Amino acid sequence: MTIPLRLMLVDDHPVVRAGLRALFGSRPDMTVVAEAATAADAVRQAAALRPDVVLMDLQLGDGVDGDAATAHLLALPDPPRVLVLTTYDTDEDIMHAVEAGATGYLLKDCAPDELFRAVHAAAAGQTVLSPPVAARLMDRMRGPQTTLSTREVEILTLLARGHANKEISRLLFISEATVKTHLVHIYAKLGVDSRTAAVHAAVERKLIRL
Repeated sequence: MTIPLRLMLVDDHPVVRAGLRALFGSRPDMTVVAEAATAADAVRQAAALRPDVVLMDLQLGDGVDGDAATAHLLALPDPPRVLVLTTYDTDEDIMHAVEAGATGYLLKDCAPDELFRAVHAAAAGQTVLSPPVAARLMDRMRGPQTTLSTREVEILTLLARGHANKEISRLLFISEATVKTHLVHIYAKLGVDSRTAAVHAAVERKLIRL
């Protein structure tokens, strides 16, 4: 008899966790051994229960995001595989999750069968990506000129929220001259010539999340 895969659900929404638990409850080859709403609780339970796969959301209740939680989980002596399951699909979200060591990245609108296959693949150490996520990564590889640095994403996000250069410099603890330099680079990468056009292009290409 095959031993069921041991799963942990990490999501700060109880309804989401309940739905996933019910979904996996129909599977004889998988069992949910723990669930957590915060990064700290996820790390604590993973260390004690040693699940095979952790399904990780990117926004958690304690203010520590799923990327950081993933990195903490993978630093455990016997780390689980981490499969991101989220609604967020910006370049920034995807790359941060991959850089943190996530085995896969799925969106919450995926079909149950796709999720089940992804869990098995993740448990086997295979990289799993939702088709939209894979397409975004391919676009990023084909068009490196649109790749924004973490700082450029921060500046664009603040710009989109209506902050002026002076406010951005204060919030990010950098000079206004540095803000202007970053904006020049952003304009060049996005092929635009104004603040409004930069924000529009970034939102349209899902380079930032508002």
